[in-house]
Amino acid sequence: MIHATIHQAKTHLSKLIKQVQGGETVVILHGKAPVAKLVPFEAARGVRPKVGKPTTRGVRWTEDAFKPLTEEELEAWGL
Repeated sequence: MIHATIHQAKTHLSKLIKQVQGGETVVILHGKAPVAKLVPFEAARGVRPKVGKPTTRGVRWTEDAFKPLTEEELEAWGL
């Protein structure tokens, strides 16, 4: 892990980014206190689905999902 002050980070940003691309982690310090961390960016993996292609199964429900609520259920819901 590399430590750099804000001034060093501003002055040597390109060098620090190359080190991050190589797998290093850079901690930016304000005085002696860490305030930021540069880490390698991990791009999203996988292939995006084509437009219109389902990505999940359809929604399913049971036969009684739309039956009217009983008086007790209505009361419990404050209706």
